[in-house]
Amino acid sequence: MYSVSTLSRRELIATPLALAQGAQPKPSIWDVHCHLISGEGSTPEERMAYLIRFMDRLGIERVMLSLGYPLLADPSPEQLRELNGQVLKAIARYPDRAFGFVYLNPNHLAFSLEEFDRCVRDGPMVGVKLWVAKRCNAPELDSIVERAAAIQAPILQHTWFKLKGNLPGESTPNDLAELAMRHPKAVLIDAHTGGDWERGIRAIRPVKNIATCVAGFDPTAGVVEMAVRELGAERVMFGSDAAGRSFASQLGKVMGAGIPESSRRLVLRENLRRVLAPILRAKGVRA
Repeated sequence: MYSVSTLSRRELIATPLALAQGAQPKPSIWDVHCHLISGEGSTPEERMAYLIRFMDRLGIERVMLSLGYPLLADPSPEQLRELNGQVLKAIARYPDRAFGFVYLNPNHLAFSLEEFDRCVRDGPMVGVKLWVAKRCNAPELDSIVERAAAIQAPILQHTWFKLKGNLPGESTPNDLAELAMRHPKAVLIDAHTGGDWERGIRAIRPVKNIATCVAGFDPTAGVVEMAVRELGAERVMFGSDAAGRSFASQLGKVMGAGIPESSRRLVLRENLRRVLAPILRAKGVRA
């Protein structure tokens, strides 16, 4: 078991030294929440190569990419197609390092369903990303969730509890719980654990088809321990929200957590692999 301070030493000293000596860290981590937005490079492929430099240092085998760039909260159909096209280019160049989650906007429902079919049902993407265009308990989400559930594609939904109030279309974990109860066969992932993670964990605790992703908020102690205790280790997933957050700081939440090693393996990779297994199998992808 590693403390956060031990993790920092390994990242900053031991791992670069091992790489310099020709050793390669064993890939063991899957990241459910990653973006090209803050990566360096003028093309999606270059930005993905930038991310891989840091993935290799930390033993991150695969990331789930979504959103594209620039970051658009309420994209038009034309913008959605462009953003998803960027992710498609990145995963086409590095199919062994990244999978794609299609970015959809419920304010453009008909187009979003078409985009789901293009990118997921008939394309290489394996899940859905929803951000802040519309709160996820709205009825417009039902068609999207039904289509995703039909082919066992997971949905990663941004959630947050903000002290000064959420954005008009920004969801809370309570909204996601409401949506999940309407669709018990869907697989939903609560991105950011609601930010205010103690409230977020409690909000989704009764709803068994929601997993939580511990990405994108400060690496405070106790979050992973509480999530594993209250939800069960099988409902907790590692995510970084890179490149907006660093892989290292977000890994610190899991590597420094006081949980059994068997639970740590579930959080770092095996839960996401299990969730993706049906759709990957249907697409003929071995991972």
